[in-house]
This record gives sequence, C-alpha cells and structure tokens, in this order.
Amino acid sequence: MSADALKKVDGQKSWMLKSDQVKACITRRGGHIGPVTFDRKNRAIEPYSVAPWAKEKVDNEMPDILKVLRGDFFCMPFGGNDSPYKDEQHPLHGETANSKWEWGGITKEDGAQTMHLAMDTTVREGHVDKFVRLVDGQNAVYSQHVISGMKGPMTLGHHAMLRFPEREGSGLISTSPFVHGQVFVEPTEDPAKGGYSILKPGAEFSDLAKVPMIDRRHTDVSLYPARKGFEDIVILVSDPKAAMAWTAVSFPEEGYVWFALKDPKVLASTLLWLSNGGRYYQPWSGRHASVLGLEEITGFFHYGLAESARKNVLSEKGFKTSVNLRADRDLVVNYVMAVAPTPEGFGKVASIGRGEEQQVVITDVNGKVVTAAVDAEFVTQGSLRQ
Repeated sequence: MSADALKKVDGQKSWMLKSDQVKACITRRGGHIGPVTFDRKNRAIEPYSVAPWAKEKVDNEMPDILKVLRGDFFCMPFGGNDSPYKDEQHPLHGETANSKWEWGGITKEDGAQTMHLAMDTTVREGHVDKFVRLVDGQNAVYSQHVISGMKGPMTLGHHAMLRFPEREGSGLISTSPFVHGQVFVEPTEDPAKGGYSILKPGAEFSDLAKVPMIDRRHTDVSLYPARKGFEDIVILVSDPKAAMAWTAVSFPEEGYVWFALKDPKVLASTLLWLSNGGRYYQPWSGRHASVLGLEEITGFFHYGLAESARKNVLSEKGFKTSVNLRADRDLVVNYVMAVAPTPEGFGKVASIGRGEEQQVVITDVNGKVVTAAVDAEFVTQGSLRQ
C-alpha cells in the first residue's frame, strides 16, 4: 500500500488496514478510524457509528470534524475550544481530528500490520505520530499517538462512538471503578437553539444506575438507548491508582461485548456522550440517535483547553484535567478497542483483567467469564514505533 491507495468510504478518502479478523478504514482528514469490521469472516460485527450526513452535500462552513464524524478519533486539544488559550485558537477537538494526516507507511511482521500516519501541528507547533495496529487472530485495534516538540498544558482524548441497536436498553454500559461521577455542569443543550437535555446539570453520582434528572427523578445511564429526544454528557473520573482502566458495552441479544482499555494516568476520565436525537438543528436534525460516545480523555468535560488548564470544579477536587507537555520529552498515548463473543445470558460487564499472555478475562455481573486475545500490557508499556 502507498500514500495514493486512498478509497472513498462513506464520503471520505480513507486508507484500509486488514488482518484476518479486522478491517479498519482510517480517514485521511482527521484520522477517524471507521467503519471497522470485527470478526469479518464470520459475523462481521460493525459497532461504530458514521454520521448520517456522511454522504450528503453539506455546508462548507461546517467544521471538518463534523463532515467526517465516525468511529474513533484522537482529539488534541480535546473539547469545543470556543475560548482561546493565550494566543492559541484551536478548532473543535483540535487539528488532529480535523486536518489531513500524512502517509508514513505500513510495516508487517509476525502477523501484525501497523499503519503510520503523521502530522505537524500549527496552532501549537509540534508533531504527532499516529500508529494503528491489527494483529492476526485478535479482534482488536491498537492505537498509539506520540506527541513531540510541544510544551505547556494540553487536553487530549479518544472519541469512540458506538451505534446501538434501536431497541431501548439494547446495550449495557459499565466501566472500571470511578472515583467521581458528574453530569455536565451546564445544560448540555439549549432549547432556544433546538437542542434538549434531561440530566440535572452538575449533579454528582456514584452509580450509573442512579443519575439525577431535571424533573427530580433518577435514571439508569447504564442502559442505552434511553431518554429518546435528549442529548446528555456525564464524566467518570477513573481511579488514577489503577494499573489499567476499561470501558465496556455488552450487547446480550447480539452476543458480543465491545470494550476499550487505557492507562488512567494518561487518560484520566471517561466522558459518556448520550446522543439520542436531542439535537434538532443542522446537521443533526434529530437523526443522530442511539449513538453513545465513550470518550477516554484528560480534560474538564468537553469545554476545551482554556477551561481545562485553569482551575475548575474537577481540578479543585484534585482531579487531573490537563497534561503538561514538555518539548524535550515525548508523550505516548496508548489505547485499545476490541470485541469478544459472549454466551447466552452474558450480562453487564463487572470486571476486565489480564489473563494469560496476550489475553484478557471479562467477567459479567453473574460470574460468567469470556476471554479475548488482546495484549493488555500495551496500554501502559507497549510501543508501535519501528
């Protein structure tokens, strides 16, 4: 494959990466990984969302990130970035999610294929290397970003988006233990602009099954889709002492579980974007529904760099909302997304841990266990650089 081996997929020029189990498309603009097909020779599981307007003619003024919107992408700085940080005015979710990536090649060794892309950033001068790896025999996507030549505070994160079956509660959401849960501190949407949200702004919680709503009732955020016609955002601060943190969605009727692994010392929180048709303005038009963003980030919700770098209600509690980059030291961000088949009756995930070499063990709330061929050590120790 060469830099010219671009194919239009759902409206975007994309490169293709394949193993015997997984096929992943990576867009040139924004580096969005999607669509992705897991278990491609048998069940062809395609869990990620693609924006419903992907093939439509859209307003040229629309941010590039929204033109591409699909799968998972790397954000730096993560967030809306409506406010400038000093003299830096970053686009929505940063250049890494909007600008064109340059081809770096593919390496193949021992049944693994690794694609290398690169970008020189301009709003804050620096360099980012993107590595995406697939391994034969594994239903997993390994992602690594290496940030170099930058200094100062920064927000960052992965922005995975799953499209759920239309049945209410078709997916069961769970995460590794979190030390703080909170609804976005402002209303996520403004009815005057055609958007609606229902969770109580700023409400704190310790259980996804009991999150306050604006009508004084509680709702179970771990069951999704739910609350049709609303957009909401909650943040879960991961335990920074954990060796590894995880996020999972079990789909009992479909017979599989999707999960992601991260290092909580690098990606401090999980942001859940509950997008269930609550935006009636363009281009959303109420049709972006049954989509869940499972966003592994370091930031103050989705405000952006300026609000995350200064004191905020999370940092005042001692929670990390930005990283400090050093020009003389690279920052490496590792992340894994994977799926595993589940037996009948397998429910909400209770734990994910390391098993034997190149394996993880996934246990549900009833004690049922499945194993998946995934190198969990990668999230804290692995490198895809050649």
